Amino acid sequence: MDALSGEIVYWHWLAIGALLIAIEVVVPGVLFLWLGIAAGLTGLLVLAFPEMGWEVHLLVFAAFSVASVYLGRRAFGRIEGAPAHPALNRRGRRHIGQTFTLDAPTVDGRGRMRVADSSWSVLVDGGGDLPAGARVRVTGVDGATLTIAPAEPATPERPDP
Repeated sequence: MDALSGEIVYWHWLAIGALLIAIEVVVPGVLFLWLGIAAGLTGLLVLAFPEMGWEVHLLVFAAFSVASVYLGRRAFGRIEGAPAHPALNRRGRRHIGQTFTLDAPTVDGRGRMRVADSSWSVLVDGGGDLPAGARVRVTGVDGATLTIAPAEPATPERPDP
């Protein structure tokens, strides 16, 4: 008869915990998981101490919620770590240090260069003009503009005497 008397009993908290964990499946993030765990722990505590009033239930749930979110973030926040590739979603940075051939000459230190399937604005490091067909090395990136410099010509290796 407790269930119909308007009193909050342990299974209410267990049901709330299950509902919050189910919401976690649908909603991105990891907040509802920790709140669901807190509700489940509150239900277990109410099962052990059924004489607690609803006010104490809410205080216990609030304390368990703060503790579980804190511990969860602390434990699983470290796992995320650095991204798999530091230049991920920064396409221009991927080209730094690579050598390409200019398709068209630069004028007043500015021009365009084809890199794979993209066309990039280029700025000659230190100014000056470069002819079409010149080998250039990407030295930096500023937004969608690659900074380039003439590539060092390959020096033939000399055999040791």
